[in-house]
Amino acid sequence: MARRFGVTFDYRCPFARNGHESVVAGMRAGRDWDVTFLPFSLDQVHVEEGDPAVWDRDPAERGTGVSALCWGIAVRDEFSDKFLDWHLAVFAARHEEGAKIAKDEVLAEITSSVGLDPAAVAAEVASGRPLKTLAQAHTDAVKNHSVFGVPTFIVGEKAAFVRLMDRGNPDDVDRVLDLLEWSDLNEFKHTSVPR
Repeated sequence: MARRFGVTFDYRCPFARNGHESVVAGMRAGRDWDVTFLPFSLDQVHVEEGDPAVWDRDPAERGTGVSALCWGIAVRDEFSDKFLDWHLAVFAARHEEGAKIAKDEVLAEITSSVGLDPAAVAAEVASGRPLKTLAQAHTDAVKNHSVFGVPTFIVGEKAAFVRLMDRGNPDDVDRVLDLLEWSDLNEFKHTSVPR
């Protein structure tokens, strides 16, 4: 039986990159996982109480991560056969090349690089559906699992924010999933990480 789990992402977080590269490596290696990729806005996390949510603001005032999340949702939902390639390409562009992933022209280049039509993805983003999906996914993650950051791994009713130090290691994901099943563990945090 497949291990079913969700994992949150915002392309600006290097630890999200580490976790997601490990998840994708496991999927591509044939791990029996049923994964839901859950967009989560780090811009929204920093909105002051009483201020409008990022998805209720004018596009120029939404923050630096919302556009990339909307493009990611559009690819995930409408061009799913290319999602894993696109997902990794955005993380790499942001964290290896320092690309400004808040800019639609940069996202269009990434989209083209994985064999997708940027105009088709941009049209889906412009429909407004991805922004509504982001609002719902983020709100549900906070309400149902008290999510506050990325990556958070979610299995059933259990959720854990995790910072993996390595990328592309599916065994790390299996360890996280095993720990999520340990109901008596509340917190485990290294006081320092030797590197």
